[in-house]
Formats: sequence, structure tokens, C-alpha cells
Amino acid sequence: MSQLELPTRFDPKDFEERLYRAWKEGGYFTPEADPERPRFSIVIPPPNVTGRLHIGHALVNTLQDILVRWKRMSGFNTLWIPGTDHAGIATQMVVERELAKRGIGRREIGREAFEAEVWKFKEEHGDAIVHQLERLGVSCDWTRMRFTLDEGLSAAVRHVFVRLYEDGLIYRDLSMVNWCPQCETAISDIEVEYEETEGRLWHIEYPLSDGSRRLTVATTRPETMLGDTAVAVHPDDERWRDLIGERVRLPLTDREIPIVADAVLVDPEFGTGVVKVTPAHDRNDYEAGVRNGLPQIKVIDETGRMTAAAGADFASLDRFEARKRVVAALEELGLLARVEAHVHSIGHHEKCGTIIEPMISTQWFVKIEPLAVPALEAVRSGRISLIPSTWEPTWFNWMENIHDWCISRQLWWGHRIPAWYCDACGEIIVSESVPERCPKCESTALRRETDVLDTWFSSALWPFSTMGWPEKTKDYETFYPTDALVTGWDILFFWVARMIMMGLRFTGEAPFQQVYLHGLVRDEHGHKMSKSKGNVIDPLEVVDEYGADAVRFTLAILAAGRDIPLARNRMQGYSAFATKIWNAARFAMMHVDTELEDASRIVREDLRPVERWILSRLNATTREVNRALSAYRFDEAAHAIYQFFWHEFCDWYIEMAKPVLLEKTGDRKALAQARRVLLEVLDRSLRLLHPFMPFITEEIWLKLEGVEPSIMIAPYPIAEEVLEDSEAEKLIATMQQIITTIRNLRAERGYAPKDRFRVVLQIPDRRSARAFEQNGYLLLDLARLSELVINEPIPEGAHRDHVGGIEIGVELPRKEISPEEIERLQKQIEQIEREIASTAARLQDEKFVSRAPAHVVEGARARETELRQRLEKLRQNLAASSV
Repeated sequence: MSQLELPTRFDPKDFEERLYRAWKEGGYFTPEADPERPRFSIVIPPPNVTGRLHIGHALVNTLQDILVRWKRMSGFNTLWIPGTDHAGIATQMVVERELAKRGIGRREIGREAFEAEVWKFKEEHGDAIVHQLERLGVSCDWTRMRFTLDEGLSAAVRHVFVRLYEDGLIYRDLSMVNWCPQCETAISDIEVEYEETEGRLWHIEYPLSDGSRRLTVATTRPETMLGDTAVAVHPDDERWRDLIGERVRLPLTDREIPIVADAVLVDPEFGTGVVKVTPAHDRNDYEAGVRNGLPQIKVIDETGRMTAAAGADFASLDRFEARKRVVAALEELGLLARVEAHVHSIGHHEKCGTIIEPMISTQWFVKIEPLAVPALEAVRSGRISLIPSTWEPTWFNWMENIHDWCISRQLWWGHRIPAWYCDACGEIIVSESVPERCPKCESTALRRETDVLDTWFSSALWPFSTMGWPEKTKDYETFYPTDALVTGWDILFFWVARMIMMGLRFTGEAPFQQVYLHGLVRDEHGHKMSKSKGNVIDPLEVVDEYGADAVRFTLAILAAGRDIPLARNRMQGYSAFATKIWNAARFAMMHVDTELEDASRIVREDLRPVERWILSRLNATTREVNRALSAYRFDEAAHAIYQFFWHEFCDWYIEMAKPVLLEKTGDRKALAQARRVLLEVLDRSLRLLHPFMPFITEEIWLKLEGVEPSIMIAPYPIAEEVLEDSEAEKLIATMQQIITTIRNLRAERGYAPKDRFRVVLQIPDRRSARAFEQNGYLLLDLARLSELVINEPIPEGAHRDHVGGIEIGVELPRKEISPEEIERLQKQIEQIEREIASTAARLQDEKFVSRAPAHVVEGARARETELRQRLEKLRQNLAASSV
């Protein structure tokens, strides 16, 4: 028999790079735009162009690749579009830091030169994450690689902006925004990270204009009082109702401000029931200011320094230095009533960590409600499914309370807003192309808007702009809408909601049917990973150490929909699984000849129960894996194939097949069928595993010389009714239980593997007894028996047990042990007897049973049961021993 060969030593480095290169060169990732074939399409959540692969990227791209490979093997014309995001703020920050190392500031070189520097940086570093994703084995169609600032995507952005503007859904206005003084730009609500911080609460007294009384207000930001334009009270608060309409002197200024009634802003049960109102520097105050017609005084500028409106004593000071000066001045005037420690939530810019300054600013906004309503309905009606569905209440709550979207950013890197200002008449011209003159007054003195669009604006168009929209390209007509989106729950509103809104608005169709929201990867203790904590796992490091397949399988089997606690040793465990696969394949290849062991020549009537059993178990596993993948239960699919391959195939079937494969039985017919089944199970198992572990499965499968040139285009296994065999499964399961029972008995009694037992089985059912007689060699071999007897009397003194209605009698040879060992057993017995007595006494104590928590009582009962079982085994061991 000619033998196939695998190297003895398993090392992923020997083949991962070679196989990936062959896949790309073979064009396996690149589908044709064929509308006649069933198709599956998906887009990658575009990573930052300057980013490096982190463990979150590894998770999301592994899960997507599992879906894509599964669908491709299942016969779908499968497209996975890759790409990167220009990441406006993040990329600009990186390039500015690089320029600073050379002593250059962006304002020194000007916008055009700065943009050139960013493009240069992108060309030098932009492909780094692509190469890193390739190391992970992702099967994206790299020929369709897109970038959010590609001309095609930029054209789509301009088209959408202009249409929204013409439809009255984009407007420019002075409004409240989140401002980052470090980046000097507005940012959206969902780019603000809130941190619980121990701060202070300053209680400040505001004198009435006539000096008769003082009102006390509390604030965590004393410097903003310089921009107060009112104090507010609740209209029904008896303490202050008579003061509504009166005025107070604003400390540290020469201004008087009114006392207004506002039932929305003021909670009369909180504090003094008096609230300062700073419409230019607080969102709630801004809305109160609009309701009450209050002026807006901006006392903090875009760099975080105090403006002239703050007064000569504070102008130009940093906002936190101004806070100290304001507090000191109030204390000096006797207007600082008291200061309290106060824990409160402070917003930080998630990109740079700077404390956000709420302020009024003239910005571009999207009127969001007309876009949000159809998106809400799409999820409510089931056109789009959120998986897991537990995210739906969060979705509805957020979308029903959504604010208009500030889309302008004061940056130089990004999609520049397609708007021009006429200096002659003040007209705003919004156009996809550069206008030559003002359509209102014909002036040619037009000035281009300097702001760029929020990065998420272009990302919102990603599912269709990447396919050439607004042109009706073949890709767009064939692959849009996409079928699924896989992404982290943390960008449900950053990105997912915006794609749904834009897709429905501009294509008339939901951009995807299903959204799978996976958890975030955290360290083994559930903490967020960060370089400062030293708990980051670099996916490239663990790929180098354990292989891409082990990393991928670890991430998949842990992806249960919630956040993932991850430790490096988990990958080590699944590296051992890869080694197990390799060694099982080596064993199989030593005993098969692909020219002879054609699976089509398997004759079911000639198969022994053990072959019928493994094919039936493989069939059940195939059904479970396909079901789990259809439901995005990557963990369940991975667990099913792991349990089958390691335990049922390797631990049981291969061991059960060895007597025949090693020609101990002399049955040539059984040998031929066993070889064919072994090859068939290995082949199907590899194909089941391929989406999870593409490299090792391809390397082994190619050695098997299959019909297809790559496993990735071989058919994915599906369950077949003909392979189901409940009778064989019941028989082998019973034999496994008997073997396990005897093995456990051997271990518990301390017998060596060389010690063999005579076993008697009492089997009432004649058919079952006949099956055990025909397949008794399995028990003899795997349970290491000297003799197996069916339906004879069980001798006196034999150890008795029961499995599935079968009584087992095991004749144990007496085992000679030393007096010291007997003494040790007796001491163990005495110790356990004392612990049982103590536990039993607690359980008989009515006070303990009635007052202790239920789980404590149940734990005590379980402990007593465990101790009694251990005691019985120790007594049996002692009784079976002789000196």
C-alpha cells in the first residue's frame, strides 16, 4: 500500500505563508459579478489606515472569515470587500506628531502641503494592517480593496451631501457641540467617553440685585459662571416662586442676570433648587436658554482658554487655571458658601483623552429624525435583525431619542465639505462640482468651506459606495444589498445605525439583512486591554507563537455574543488541538491509500457498528455546525467540531479502529471498509474545520489529493439522512460507558495498565447480547481485559456496576501493597469519616438549614454526597488489598 506522508513535526510556519500566497494567486478570493448564481456578500468594518492589527480586529475578521469561507464552500458566489478608513482625527494626530519630531507644525506648512504629507504617510504605512490581516488568513477579495478617500467613494460622499442639503436634511447653524480643545474640532456625542472622577462641588452665593438675599447654586465648573445668563428655579417651588422675574448680581462681573422658571432644567428636590444657566457651555443649559430666550455668552474658546467675555482678570487663562482663580476670588469676596467632594462623570475625547468642553459653535448638521424613523421601522418589522436580539431595546431607545448629527470637523484630513460662500451676497452654494460663480449675484468671489466631514459620514455609505454607487455597476447590481454585517457592539450607533439610515435613504433597501454584534475582547480578568496596564495581547505575537489557526479557533470558540475574557494560555490549548489534528491525519495517512480507499466504495451493509457509529456522529456534528453558523453561534459550531474531532474521532474511533487497521483481526473485508471510512471521516472533518482553521486543513487536505485544487472550494459537508444510525450510536455509547467504568475502576483501585481483568456482562436483551458478542474485541482491547464473558453468572466477590440496563461484573485480582500504603488508606478513611460527621451534623441543625443561603445548604449536601462516594471507594480499595 502506498502511503501519504506528513512531516512528523507540526509547525505552522512551514506552510501558512506559502498557502496564503497560493490562495491569492489562484484567485480563490475573487468572485465574478454573476447575478445568476446564489450570492453572499459582506463588507469589512474598515480599520484605520494608519492602524495596526489588534486583538479586536483579529476577532471581527476571524468571525467574518468563518462566515465567508463557509458560504463559499456551500456554493455561494461570495464577495468580501476589504478596505480602510481615512480616520480623520486619528490620522491627522499621527501625522502631526510625526511632523513635530521634525520641528514642523501643520499651520506653518499650510493645508495643501499638510495633506500631501498625510497622503505620503498613507502610502508608506497604509498597507501595514492589510498584510497583518493576511497573516490571520482572511479571504477578502483584495482586488476590490477600497479606501474611504478613493475618488469613487469621495464622489458618493459629495452626491449624498448635496442631496441631503437639497432635501433640507443638512443645515448649518450655531448650536451646542462637544468640543475638543486639544484637537480643536467638534466631535459627536458617541465619541465622548465618560469617566467617573472624584472632583468637587462648589456652592456659590449669588446676591439679589437689591442685596436683600442670596441664592446658592452649586457647580462642578466654577469658571463657567462667568458666562451665566440666568439662574433658574422650578415654577412650583414655594421657596423661590416670588423671586421669578427678579434679578441677581453675577459675582466677579458687572452684570445682572434674571431669575427664570424652568420645570425641565430644575429638580426642586435636588440641592437648593436653584440652578445656574450657562447656555454657551452646557447642553442642558443651552436648551433652557432656547426655551427662555436667554443670550449666549462664550467665555471659553476653541483652545480651552478664557475669552475676553470672561473679564479682564481671567481672559487668556487656561480653563483649569481660570477655575482656581475664580474660586480664590469668590472666597475673597465671601461668596463661596462651601466646597464638597463630589464624584461625577466627566467626558473625554476618546481619541486623545482631552476633557471635552461643551460649547456653542457654528457647524453643519444632519436633521436626523427623518432618517431615523425608517431605520427604526426596518428593525421593528424584521427587515433587519440584530443578533443577539437583546440589543434591540438599546437600539430602539437610542434611535427614538437621537439628536441631530454634527457632521463638520475642523480638520484638514478628510472629505472637505462641498460648500462655497459668496463674499459678495452671503449666499451658500452646495455643489458636487466646483462652482464658477454665485448663482444669486453672479460674483466669482467664492470661498471654499474649510471644514471636513465626520469620518463616519463616509463610512455610513460603505456597503454601497464600495460597489461603485451611485453608478449602477455590475458589483452593485449583483452584490448589493449585502447579506450580513459582523461588528462589535460598541459601534452600533457610531456606524451600524448610520449605514442603515443612509442605505434606506439612498438605495431604498436595507444595506444588510442581519447584524451580528460580537463582544469585546478583554483580559482574563474582564478588564479592558490597554498598553498602560500591560495586559494587551498582540495578535501577531500569538500567531507567531501558536499559529494563525490556534488564534482563530480560540477567538471563535469564545465568541458567545458577550465580552470575551482572553488569556494567552487559551491559545496554547487550541494549539494542542491543531497538533492533535496533525497527528490524527498522520495516523490516517499511514493506513490509507487514496487510490484504493475511495469513499464512494463504502458499502454500508459491510460496515461494522463502530464505522456506522462514527459516520452517524460525524453527520450529527455536521448538522450542528451548519445550524450554529446559520445562527451566528460561532462558539457552538467550534465546540461541536472540537468535541467530535478530539474526543469521538481521535479518542474513540481511531482507538476502536486500530485492531482492524493494524490487522489484528485478520478480516480483510473489514480492513478495506475501515480504511475507506477513516479517509472519509478525515476528509469531511477537515472540510468542516476549514472555515475555522484554514491553514492546517488546507495543508493536510492537499496531501490527500482531492478532486478540487483547494479545500476552500471543496463542498462544505451537509447532513445526510442515510448516515444516521441510532442503533449503532446506542451500542457504541453503551460500550464507551462500560469501557470508561472499567478504566475509572482501574484508576481508583490503583491497578497498572498491564493488569488485565476478567469481565462478565449480564445483558437481558438477546439482540444486544449478540451485538456485544460480535464486537467484544473492542472491550477486550480498549478496557484491557483478559476475558469477556456474556450472560454467565457473576462470581462472588466481583466488583459490580450497572450501565444502561447491563450489569457488569469485574473480577479484580488481589493487589499486594505495603503496610505503609494500608496505613495511609486507613488514615484517609478516618479523616473523611470525621468530615462526613461534621457535615452531617450541620445539615441536621435546623437553624443552619433554615437561615443559611440556599446555595450554601445545597453546597453542604453536595459535599456530603461527594465525601460518602470517596469513602466507599477507599474502603473498596482497602478490602481488595492484601499484605
